[in-house]
Amino acid sequence: MDTEEFLRALDQEGRLLATAAEEAGTGAGVPPCPGWRVRDLLRHTGAVHEWAAAFVADAHPAPRPIGDGPDLDGPDLVAWYRESHRRLVETLAKAPSDVECWTFHPAPSADPSPLAFWTRRQAHETAVHRFDAESARGGAPSAIGADFAVDGVDELLRGFHARSRSRVRSPEPRVLRVRATDAGAVWTVRLSDAPPVTVRDASGPADTELTGPADQLYLSLWNRRPVPEVIGDPALAGLWRRTSAIT
Repeated sequence: MDTEEFLRALDQEGRLLATAAEEAGTGAGVPPCPGWRVRDLLRHTGAVHEWAAAFVADAHPAPRPIGDGPDLDGPDLVAWYRESHRRLVETLAKAPSDVECWTFHPAPSADPSPLAFWTRRQAHETAVHRFDAESARGGAPSAIGADFAVDGVDELLRGFHARSRSRVRSPEPRVLRVRATDAGAVWTVRLSDAPPVTVRDASGPADTELTGPADQLYLSLWNRRPVPEVIGDPALAGLWRRTSAIT
């Protein structure tokens, strides 16, 4: 996927999120996020949108904290979320392709620019939280395309969990394989007492394989749904669920 495709996905996912939140009501519980209400989801996601947009708009070169969402609720909070999402999409659409700013893990290999990083990151951030909002509303969630899901799995495994902050560790070496059965995509994740090391192949034996359609793997690896199928030692699937949350 390229940056324009991620931008279109971000635009669509944010609109779907706002609609689901409005239909659910800001006091509704968010089943995938115990303890959260829709108001918490909107404040968090909108604040992340503003944080991300500011790095690009200001060409800011260093990390800085995410702000708090506003002290709003009900329709006013939904409207604020819609505006924060609109500003993010507009900022990314108008930014020069060579903008330089801070990022926190590798950008897509096809385009390693900061603009590609932030457009991709916010597209997946919004898609996951759109699923949360639709879960709060109830009914069938919106579809996730296979290519988008494969990219999101790749970002999670080779981006987030390649960082020193990853808590997915094992006192003894173990190998976890992830296979998207409908997309021809496979990852091998080598676990140790250091950050995981992931490659896009099926080299060598694995202790555990997590397998299923790409969209279901995407949601399960973000701990939104159970893993479709676990082959081999189920302890590694449990290790992932206990330790992989992104904070």
